Amino acid sequence: MNGISALGGIFSLPVLYALLSGVVVGGGVALLIVAVRGLPAKPEHEKAKASERAAELARFASRRGSLAAGVGLVVLLLTRWAVAGLAAGILVFVWDRLFGGAKEERSAMRRVEALAAWTESLRDTIAGAVGLEQAIPASARAATPALRPHLDALVDRLRARTPLPDALQHLADEIDDASADIIIAALILNARLRGPGLREVLGALAKSAREEVDMRQRVMAQRSSTRRSVQIVVGVSVAFVLGLSIFNPQFVEPYGSPVGQLVLAGVCGLFAMGFWWLRKLSSIDTPARFLTRDQPAVTFVRPRSEQEEVASR
Repeated sequence: MNGISALGGIFSLPVLYALLSGVVVGGGVALLIVAVRGLPAKPEHEKAKASERAAELARFASRRGSLAAGVGLVVLLLTRWAVAGLAAGILVFVWDRLFGGAKEERSAMRRVEALAAWTESLRDTIAGAVGLEQAIPASARAATPALRPHLDALVDRLRARTPLPDALQHLADEIDDASADIIIAALILNARLRGPGLREVLGALAKSAREEVDMRQRVMAQRSSTRRSVQIVVGVSVAFVLGLSIFNPQFVEPYGSPVGQLVLAGVCGLFAMGFWWLRKLSSIDTPARFLTRDQPAVTFVRPRSEQEEVASR
């Protein structure tokens, strides 16, 4: 605690006000530069994704906001530290984002597994000398629940006389997964070129999807123990600080001063950086989508035969 007292002699209130004013002025200048230069325009699919994220954030705030406010108020009443109350509220609000992730990984894994099963079903249906337009509705009936709504929408578009490449592009946008883009791109190419070998391509893609599912399962099993250890460390640290502030307030009394609150904010910032870094290490880097609508569509032109050349002359 002597270190905090020493910091109190260095950082007086005028110095703290000067630092805060510098931060505010610097932020204002940065915002002014951004306002003058503007931001680059976002593609249409990124705008739709941003609106979905905003709606998801609103739903998340409605569920977590009240709980975070309650926990922050309790910590503030127990410790009398505004920084601790604010940090506790933020920690509760972003707990799933920082230390969750298992639900998102399981959802992505189920989606890839459903894609593999549907690809295998489509391959087996095409093997019976059935065209792609007839094979898609037949394979959609046996699809898993994770993929069934998207395939039903695809079948409805085909019944409404939507061209098959356009309907498949809508399917790729709805699933919004890089693994699905690879499979749907093969279907779009076959729908445009009508070439042979689709069955072999779908078999190879289904095998690749199965291998991706196995890899994600192994990675998820290894990271589950690490994620649990991080949660235990965070819980013990928070409980230790609260225990000291409740049962031994004299020991942490210097943190009640303005300089102590500043030091506590720095400590909380270091913890937040560490939690964010752990989250980055525990996340799976998936490839970006390439079958997007903002890219110009590629037109495939079939070369004309010699008879067509003679007829055109």
